Amino acid sequence: MKPRPRVGLVVKRSVWQLDVQGGRRPQIRHLVKKDDPTVARLLSSHEEHVGAVDEVKAALKKAKAVVTPLGRHGEGFDPDAFDLVITVGGDGTLLSASHAVFRVPMLGINSAPSHSVGFFCGAKKGQAEAAILEAVRGDLHKMVLSRMAVRVNGKVVTTRVLNEVLYCHASPAATTRYILRLGDIEEEQKSSGFWMGPAAGSTAAQRSAGGRILPLSSQKLQLVVREPYVPSGSKFRLLRTLVSPGQVLSVRTKMHDARVYIDGPDTVANLNFGDTVELFRSDDSLTLLGLGKRRR
Repeated sequence: MKPRPRVGLVVKRSVWQLDVQGGRRPQIRHLVKKDDPTVARLLSSHEEHVGAVDEVKAALKKAKAVVTPLGRHGEGFDPDAFDLVITVGGDGTLLSASHAVFRVPMLGINSAPSHSVGFFCGAKKGQAEAAILEAVRGDLHKMVLSRMAVRVNGKVVTTRVLNEVLYCHASPAATTRYILRLGDIEEEQKSSGFWMGPAAGSTAAQRSAGGRILPLSSQKLQLVVREPYVPSGSKFRLLRTLVSPGQVLSVRTKMHDARVYIDGPDTVANLNFGDTVELFRSDDSLTLLGLGKRRR
């Protein structure tokens, strides 16, 4: 008898659930009562999300899966406990959960496609059943994505950056000062900071800051400096740069109060004068299901 598929399930809690129904932020509830335009889409996004959650649960029941609910950040995740991890939400939900995932494939379901991009999601509301049934059979297209590692003062902080890191001063109004080194090239720069990440994140902040879009299969990392200060007559080589596997980009901090933000605002490393950050391709790749060969 074929064993039942073991599935870890991460479900986003919507802003409506947290702030309106749960009362986490009374200001949001006040704005809803006033029909303020800043919160006009919260309810419709929530209702779409709830419909997708019901769809996913029905599909998992049909697949006869053994389902284990997981926290958004993969709390308590055992990499050998599941055959598949499914996230229901958007890219933020998948990114958060992906930091706990290595060998197990992931499938993201974009639960509110009318309100969310869901780039990393292999299916959206209305497609969940077909995608989940294919995934548990092992028939859904797999894409292996490179991730990036971050080391601060010689200590590894993470090996699972999927989108990018932002290195910058703690204040967005302050100048970011640092020394970059890549191979034999060393440059002292002033800027608004820089983005760096693997190919999977190249359509997001890297692209917006002037970087190039890399093929999803690329093993290279990309460095994109934001708003560099280039004195007259000077020329920098490390402004928009690709970093190959085996290379390490080293950053020495020249600020009292710097930050490294990892895949968004929630995971942060605080830095001071002389602290060193090293960025390099990780061996902890991530397998995402359903991305296929769609155009980016």
